[in-house]
Amino acid sequence: MRVLITGANGTVGSAIIDRLGDRDEYEFTCLDVEDHPDRETVVADITDLDDLRGHFEGHDAVIHLAAAVDLNGSWEEILSTNVRGTYNVLQAAAEADVETFVYASSIHTVGMYEIELAPEIYDPDYDLAVTHEDPVRPDSFYGLSKVFGEAAGRLFVESRPNPLGEIHPTYVTNTREYPRRFYSLRIKTVLGDEYDHPYGLAEMGVDEGWWERGSDEYAYMVDRLKCTWLSHRDLGQLIDACLRDETVDYDVFWGVSGNDGTWVDLSHTEEVLGYDPGDNGAEWTAPPE
Repeated sequence: MRVLITGANGTVGSAIIDRLGDRDEYEFTCLDVEDHPDRETVVADITDLDDLRGHFEGHDAVIHLAAAVDLNGSWEEILSTNVRGTYNVLQAAAEADVETFVYASSIHTVGMYEIELAPEIYDPDYDLAVTHEDPVRPDSFYGLSKVFGEAAGRLFVESRPNPLGEIHPTYVTNTREYPRRFYSLRIKTVLGDEYDHPYGLAEMGVDEGWWERGSDEYAYMVDRLKCTWLSHRDLGQLIDACLRDETVDYDVFWGVSGNDGTWVDLSHTEEVLGYDPGDNGAEWTAPPE
């Protein structure tokens, strides 16, 4: 299977390549706005549709990761990269007859739950399990843009030639045939190799001088990441499950490890994709030595 990854040089893309790049069944094309020193990269800008055209030809799947990820980013930046850019990637995939589209959505599509209920929400005994069917509650322009991406994917997958024809001409005639499958992964927290553990955000803060180990801020970030951690191992398994699946037309899945305090309902992801997370933030009592 030939798979193109947009934003391939970022944290999530690098983790996917590290986990699945050696598999015989996959041939990855890395696309990013900048070159990478250690791997071949197609340099293209997702905000320019003409710049993308041609790079998608011959691929079976796209994993769309490229995005402006700053939660405080301006609307103009989010609009250009996450809204227009996502449309451009979908359109380029459609024109190239790409069958499968895996979209990196975000927990920030429902982030208002966490804003309203933190820190109590991080308690594994807290009675909340947000499902993939609950209403979206974006917490930022970034979260809003991910809601757009999910809806755009649904439009591309479900809009086929108008079955009513001239009988009901007010329906927009649409001739898209691709993508045929769209997987929206609402990813929680993925960190770089050095911090790929439930103490990663807290330890990052220590290394950056933001707080001290043992401080209230440190403890808070540990509690949060024990709920939101998506390990590289589980990320690789989840992406592999999407690429292998042939049952889904359009669906939304949580992208998180099997953490006791996750506060989302993983059962749909497990039942539909066969996802079986191997990591649980609650099993860690200290950072790795």
